Amino acid sequence: MIRFDTNYWALIIGGSSGFGLATARKLARHGMNICIVHRDRRGAMQRIEPLFERIRSAGVQLVAMNTDALSTEGRKSVLDVMKERLGTDGKIRMMLHSVAFGNLKLLAPFDDSEGTYNNQHFLDKEDFSRTIQAMGSNIVEWVQDIHRLGLFAHDARVLSLTSEGNKIAWKGYAAVSAAKAVLESVSRAIAVEFSPYGIRSNVIQAGVCDTPALQVIPGNQKIRSHAMERNPFRRLTVPEDVADVIFLLCLDEASWVNGSLICVDGGESIG
Repeated sequence: MIRFDTNYWALIIGGSSGFGLATARKLARHGMNICIVHRDRRGAMQRIEPLFERIRSAGVQLVAMNTDALSTEGRKSVLDVMKERLGTDGKIRMMLHSVAFGNLKLLAPFDDSEGTYNNQHFLDKEDFSRTIQAMGSNIVEWVQDIHRLGLFAHDARVLSLTSEGNKIAWKGYAAVSAAKAVLESVSRAIAVEFSPYGIRSNVIQAGVCDTPALQVIPGNQKIRSHAMERNPFRRLTVPEDVADVIFLLCLDEASWVNGSLICVDGGESIG
């Protein structure tokens, strides 16, 4: 079984459910220490804490911080803790940006006979700005600060998540779609501008997956059923599918993968 260097850490921004949590479990099983940044209400912690304990039971270090990953103060508090926990030998081998904080309002009035859109409020400038910052450009702030503090491994992997909504127009998805386009652009820029420092940056386009993030998208039932029809394997993507590929991208043998958008969807996007 492949085991990572005991000094390696994965920093997962958005790791209490879905792709982030599945990635934490996968990497912990292979010996990578984990730092999870999440934003959950106190009532949700009764469900989340046992999940974190399962990660600790793999014999790795786990730091879980319930804070605002999108604020300067939140990011600083996380990196201050990480700097202390890493000590002189620890390094961040992989950073995953898995933030799901997007506005799902409509652009225009819609004759909604099925009642999918209960409150037809419309996107405004602030909605776009907050969504694009949270799900698009925020990754740059994290990468810049981690690099400035010297916490990245010499061949670190920066990963983020997009979806087919980056090019398909789903009702209510306009702000998130715009954010995904920004994310993909800045991730390519990271791949170029941080390459002298050994950082590889790639984006994973996951197939439709029944995660909490999907469940809040208006019309998600239709999105799911359409994905099932198109997928050659006639099933939805599950978080573990994505976590397995993230694990592969963390291996030494994946060092030449940089600046790519990698579809992890079982062929759904070609259907």
